[in-house]
Amino acid sequence: MHTALIPWLDPETIIGGAGPWALLVVCGIVFAETGLLVGFLLPGDTLLVISGLLTHTSLVFGVDIWWVCLAIGFAAFLGGEVGYLIGHKAGPAIFERKESGIFSVKNVERTNAFFERFGALAIILARFVPVVRTFAPVAAGVGHMNYRKYTLYNLIGALIWGAGLTYFGFLIGYIPPVADFVKEYIDLILLAAVGGTAVITLWHYLRERSKAKKAERAGEDVITDETEAEHLVLDPEVFERGPEEK
Repeated sequence: MHTALIPWLDPETIIGGAGPWALLVVCGIVFAETGLLVGFLLPGDTLLVISGLLTHTSLVFGVDIWWVCLAIGFAAFLGGEVGYLIGHKAGPAIFERKESGIFSVKNVERTNAFFERFGALAIILARFVPVVRTFAPVAAGVGHMNYRKYTLYNLIGALIWGAGLTYFGFLIGYIPPVADFVKEYIDLILLAAVGGTAVITLWHYLRERSKAKKAERAGEDVITDETEAEHLVLDPEVFERGPEEK
């Protein structure tokens, strides 16, 4: 049996010391990805699959997979609701800011293009597209998408993405070679997951920040004013049509 190289990353230590808090941390990250504009820096897809896999092989959260899926799915849904409300309450003013490692007009434009292509279904499909899943709820709120319709699509997307990817990871645990590898090197996998998340997050932030500074030094307009912000607001009819309807 592989001995944990890092004691505090040993499954038994996590379960005994963190217990349900470990699951709350994961749910917090999932919430931030769609509830806060800084969430696009977080690699949610990988986190969900790993969470499901470790639930199967090590019961790392100390609860059954159905509770894990339910908790993560709810966190994804709640994040989407908060993102919508932020956009709805703040309006176009939320886009009025200076380019930075956190905010980028290009991210908003990419999200708008996604809506233009898929219509209201973008709320569901955006869950599987990094960056877009962070800005989609806010864009829908700013554009005043029908709230009931948004909530329904948000719920469907949260269940398919949040609960679905987590359960997919759980099913991977039924593959003997994978399950055996995870059990043998659980501490290394957890270290890679935690360290990888931190590295990817920092890399995304520094890359966006570098782009913003280069644009500013080149004399480009890096501040989104009131007029420009208004142009980033989607027409409400976009939310009423289906994919590729013109």
